[in-house]
Amino acid sequence: MRIAYLSTFYPFRGGIAQFNADLYEALAAQGHEVKAFTFTVQYPSFLFPGKTQYVTEQDKAKVIDSQAVLNTANPFSYLSAARKIAAWKPDILVMKYWMSYLAPSLGTVARILRKRGVKVITILDNVIPHEQKFFDKPFSRWFLNQNSGCIAMSDSVLADMLSLTPDKPHLLVNHPLYDHFGERIGRAEAAAKLGIDPDRRTLLFFGLIRDYKGLDLLIDAMPLLPEDCQLVIAGESYGSFEKYEAQIADSPSRERIKVFNRYIGDEEVPAFFSAADLCVLPYKSATQSGITAISTHFGVPVVATPVGGLPQSVGETGIGVMTEGVSAEAIAKAVSGFDSARETSCKAAIASFKADNTWDRFAARLMDFSASLH
Repeated sequence: MRIAYLSTFYPFRGGIAQFNADLYEALAAQGHEVKAFTFTVQYPSFLFPGKTQYVTEQDKAKVIDSQAVLNTANPFSYLSAARKIAAWKPDILVMKYWMSYLAPSLGTVARILRKRGVKVITILDNVIPHEQKFFDKPFSRWFLNQNSGCIAMSDSVLADMLSLTPDKPHLLVNHPLYDHFGERIGRAEAAAKLGIDPDRRTLLFFGLIRDYKGLDLLIDAMPLLPEDCQLVIAGESYGSFEKYEAQIADSPSRERIKVFNRYIGDEEVPAFFSAADLCVLPYKSATQSGITAISTHFGVPVVATPVGGLPQSVGETGIGVMTEGVSAEAIAKAVSGFDSARETSCKAAIASFKADNTWDRFAARLMDFSASLH
């Protein structure tokens, strides 16, 4: 099969670019002819809250040769991008969708390609965003309708998709594990790199810091936990970090909280997860989390709040435990109750999950799904 893959690729950075690179390689390894197409402009700079959209020297990004064709802010490029992709004569167009801003550009390309007989399959990260705007649902509904079928990686995302397009052909499949970060390092070495006590039980909050991710709840949980617990916060803040700084400064546990408020380069990731006993997702809302895929790769159990797709991806799989609610008290109770028996159970589930959720299996299921579409 000839597969055109339109999404974020090198030199753009981040979890979505990593996902695309891994899936691209898996599809190519199965004998398909795959061509990557990407953005000339992904977001205008004023819409991007981080420091840079591009790979830095600290990243272990996979360099996928891609053709830059689409400026999401320029409608004239939508038509030219569709023409350039169509000229390659693909059988299938694969895309990723994570925010309604992308609906006009990606939807237009999908519409044109489908009219030319190309099957269009989009992998959905989000359909209805955590921080909704009035145009999110109509934009996403229109985009979904341009697809032959869609793939969701959590029950929550699938439910959002079906609420907008009930009859859309779909596939539900787990997020594969990110494995490009390398392997674990020794705990003592990891703790030394981070400047933390290797003998304390380490909780890790990892990834982009946004309000809906509930970091404030985790900080409030720290005084409720024993003195042998420490918290490592690692990630770039999308928005002001000042309120968290003030909260930490006022916390009686402030000496047990270590902050790395910046983008964490790929080469640094093993140290954070090798030092961690638990990865905590204290989210107030969620669809799914790519952090679970990293944590599982490194064999670190997860504590997560029961929102969105987290009960499915964490609780049902057994790779971690769910809190009883979305509060500091519930988080502290779950962490305190995570004993050696639960650790043994979770690590066994993690080993099984790693074997079942490879990129090769994801690619094979995508192709089977494509064959079922008309």
